[in-house]
Amino acid sequence: MIKVGIVGATGYTGVELLRLLAPRNDVQIEVLTSRELAGTAVCELFPSLRGHIDLEFVEPDPQQLGACDVVFFATPHAVAMHSVPAILESGARVIDLSADFRIKDIAIWEQWYGVAHACPELVAEAVYGLPEVNRAAIPAAKLLAVPGCYPTAVQLGFLPLLEQGIASLDRLIADAKSGVSGAGRKAAVGSLFAESADSMKAYGVDGHRHLPEIRQGLQLAAGDEVGLMFVPHLTPMIRGILATLYAPLKPGVEASNESLQALFEARFAEEPFVDVLPQGQLPATRDVRGTNKCEISVRYNADTHTAIVIAAEDNLVKGASGQAVQNMNLMFGLPETSGLMGIAVSP
Repeated sequence: MIKVGIVGATGYTGVELLRLLAPRNDVQIEVLTSRELAGTAVCELFPSLRGHIDLEFVEPDPQQLGACDVVFFATPHAVAMHSVPAILESGARVIDLSADFRIKDIAIWEQWYGVAHACPELVAEAVYGLPEVNRAAIPAAKLLAVPGCYPTAVQLGFLPLLEQGIASLDRLIADAKSGVSGAGRKAAVGSLFAESADSMKAYGVDGHRHLPEIRQGLQLAAGDEVGLMFVPHLTPMIRGILATLYAPLKPGVEASNESLQALFEARFAEEPFVDVLPQGQLPATRDVRGTNKCEISVRYNADTHTAIVIAAEDNLVKGASGQAVQNMNLMFGLPETSGLMGIAVSP
């Protein structure tokens, strides 16, 4: 039985962790923290969990959290780094859903997040939790950094092309759309229904803080510097990410719909949560809603000698909490798919 603590359990990624973990008989949820709602019953805030979790939120206590086998941090960026060292010293393992340990270059992290890192010495030992790339390193990890939602979709979509060295690295393009839950569970004007419904807009056009994380992963896959244009968009839906990716191919590379389809199918053949759709089918966010699946399709545009990849995922599951649970399964020697084989809700 894995004893679990969740710090910041009142946000969207926190309640998604609860939804995924509560039904399991190999996990015992021990501690759920919230400074603002300490003493409040979980089912009072989230009635959907009534009958599944009989706990109250408590103030964060390093000793109580340290007694767990694993502690998830579902907190805003620049929060976990202040508490993680003490929890690791107690012997618990940490899975952080924020960006605090994702980017290896501390100066770049500090530039994008606007604060000094509280424990830069731990960043080097943190394992980046994209199982499709780092599966071998995850079981031994003491500190695991869960990839961001946009970075998961974009990296998975580009990986086969970069690993095979057939894409021109200087002009990759990622055009990505996200549901409003990606902004978190907080009072913000931009997330209000009257502001976000019936409208779609780009943001972060001059630079988004997921850009250095994405570039870091793509450069590792390519073994070289990568030029990437990444433009995110807010769409009037609650969940989901749809990323349309453009990769001009190198001169002289022979390609077709069939050859790219075969490349992607071979790369992800053993991946339980990456579904390369049959040629001619396209991903849709509704088809992955509530699942830990990333759907991918690939096409070749002969006029521009460009591979077009489309990836769809649920930003709260494969883009956050589901991927965190996938990593927990690997860390504790459990079947990777445990608790994650739910079918998408449709319609």
